[in-house]
Amino acid sequence: MKKVLLPLMLIFSAVTAMAQTADEIIDKHIAAIGGKEKWLKVKSVQMEGTVNVMGREVGVKVTNVHNIGSRQDISVAGMTGYAIVTPTNGWQFMPFQGQTKPEPLPADAVKASLDDLDLQGNFIDYKAKGHTVEYLGTEDIEGTECHKLKVTRKNSGDQTVFIDAETFYVIRTSTKINMNGQEIETKTDMSDYRDVNGIKLAFSITQPFGTVVMTSVKVNESVDEKIFADPTK
Repeated sequence: MKKVLLPLMLIFSAVTAMAQTADEIIDKHIAAIGGKEKWLKVKSVQMEGTVNVMGREVGVKVTNVHNIGSRQDISVAGMTGYAIVTPTNGWQFMPFQGQTKPEPLPADAVKASLDDLDLQGNFIDYKAKGHTVEYLGTEDIEGTECHKLKVTRKNSGDQTVFIDAETFYVIRTSTKINMNGQEIETKTDMSDYRDVNGIKLAFSITQPFGTVVMTSVKVNESVDEKIFADPTK
């Protein structure tokens, strides 16, 4: 019997150690970006910036209200488009892509955005939110040693998060979502973290289309929630 119990004890010890390691990394990350107490008070974030796309400067404005809605306004060549997501619906209007009126987002696109409506992020109280986190060891990301965590989110796709082992800031996320029956993976790099009202936010966000450089970031300022209303009505 002892020959059976000993390996089992070693397995359970290894699993426990892995879970503790993930939680320790998460705790250090949350502390590095301002602490749980301050993040629980975050109800809105408004960000404005620019990105260069194929030689054109594109204006970007992102307005988020915690678990209420997210709106992205994009301005280019004298035209303005937008994408809106709420917990139940979403719409998109991109005139520079040939759209002549707002159209509903597909249900899978709305679902893929649900967990991102949580401004406090996936790590704060992640168990209570229904997420799970697995520690995958360390990995070098363009010369920076990072802790690698796999986050299985309750509603949206799985996400791999790379946390700088020195600063404990997130410097990259890789997210897998299902769109139209196909799995799509998107990578986002984050840098230039700055303090805004006691919390740390990235002022440089790189996605496949380019790098958005933020020129203004506001936290907990008033937002008219009508901007998330159905634009087709």
